[in-house]
Amino acid sequence: MSETLHGLPLLSIVTFIPLLGALLIAVLPRHQHGWIRVVALATSLLAWVASLLLLVGFDPTSAGFQFREQAAWVPAFGIQYKLGIDGISLALVVLTTTLTWISILASFGPIKERVKEYMISFLVLEIGMIGVFVALDMFLFYVFFELVLIPMYLIIGIWGGANRIYATIKFVIYTLVGSLLMLVAILASAYSYQVGTGSWTGAFDYEALRAFGFDPTLQFFAFAGFFLAFAIKVPMFPFHTWLPDAHVEAPTAGSVILAGVLLKLGGYGLLRFAVPLFPDAAVTWAPVVIVLSLIGIVYGAIVALVQPDLKKLVAYSSVSHMGFVTLGIFVFTEQGLQGAVMQMIAHGIITGALFLCVGVIYERTHDRTIAKMGGLAGVLPVYSAIFGFFVLASLGLPGLAGFVGEFLVIVGAFEFWPIVAAVTATAMMLGAAYLLWMYQRVIFGDLSDFLKGIGHHLTDMTRIEAATLAPLVVLSIGFGLFPGLLLHLFQTPVTEILAGVSPALRLAAGLP
Repeated sequence: MSETLHGLPLLSIVTFIPLLGALLIAVLPRHQHGWIRVVALATSLLAWVASLLLLVGFDPTSAGFQFREQAAWVPAFGIQYKLGIDGISLALVVLTTTLTWISILASFGPIKERVKEYMISFLVLEIGMIGVFVALDMFLFYVFFELVLIPMYLIIGIWGGANRIYATIKFVIYTLVGSLLMLVAILASAYSYQVGTGSWTGAFDYEALRAFGFDPTLQFFAFAGFFLAFAIKVPMFPFHTWLPDAHVEAPTAGSVILAGVLLKLGGYGLLRFAVPLFPDAAVTWAPVVIVLSLIGIVYGAIVALVQPDLKKLVAYSSVSHMGFVTLGIFVFTEQGLQGAVMQMIAHGIITGALFLCVGVIYERTHDRTIAKMGGLAGVLPVYSAIFGFFVLASLGLPGLAGFVGEFLVIVGAFEFWPIVAAVTATAMMLGAAYLLWMYQRVIFGDLSDFLKGIGHHLTDMTRIEAATLAPLVVLSIGFGLFPGLLLHLFQTPVTEILAGVSPALRLAAGLP
């Protein structure tokens, strides 16, 4: 059974187009670096165009999932190949396909060794990321969720920095521990469903599980398993320590995808699975999650303020910014939920661009130490202007995408409890402090002695570098000035999430 666009199983096409590119690259001669890069870029662009077709055929006013595809996979255990999207997953699919082709294009210059293996890894990574956002079978979701680990492990471990082995093993161990606990929760939920209905049919079907009333004890512990897996992925305090190491050691494009998409797997998992499947437990756990979110927002900003390394500063800013996502989800207000999704999209665009900007200067200096920089405005004016634009976007300047999500989360938090909103707003001021102080030290003043020694290598941005950042500039301005373009997509699924959790909220408040 499928709901297709003009007879095409479009979700499967978007998901597995990168596999065709990976297979084609696999048969190309290893030394044909030019052709390998072209095939990888063409494949990722084709997946991007196919994802835009989803936007054309999507009806944001329709409830439920669209573009459904369904086929039996392991009938004996109720496991299906089932895909579908709503407005939230559609936005994240398009974000994924956009950042993937940008990342592949950004890799043309920096990646000079094992280009074939690198491009295959990137395309396989894209399959896993898209699959997570479109899977409607819990077992299928878990397969895609774990698939992401393998290529990211290789991208950091082979093409990363000096401490890449330590960073990539830490990344895998953290993520694997959380996802294995989530697997136990998935199996417990499916088995509970099977016992309740007397059949394995639909036991892993997300829609069937969502309509099934789980025992409160199972909800409590199953939510904990899901939450830990997604909290590590977000990452929330205190599960964040893998992120700065992974970012510092990853190649530039790896950092872009890590911040732009992989962290969103955690936020999406909370929105799609943890809260709708276990609403009673979500309300019970909400105070803990809100406190951890506030700690993460403030802690990430304070630690970013003292970072000597550009990449680590941006990495810790992600801890702070993603805290807005988890806070927005668990205040359980319409503005908070919409702000959480908007923040995920904006963070993917803006922080991905910041890592590209860090990569531009690293390619020229082979250093990211803030203290060694200074005076770049005089020699790299175009770069300085674009870098400044994304710094302003990241600190939440009104009119740019970074402002909308944070503003909505604060509004939602104020409705929940004004003190929570006050703490969150204070953290926004810290964000302005560490970003502007970093920009002042790197860009303004006299050219540092370190940069003078580099001399002729300090050239302004190349055409490829400009091409990777230009679409992100357009998206930041577009979603900042016209946030309704995205908020319209989210309205229906946000309403459905709130409707599912409202009985538990009323019960917790002592209302009938």
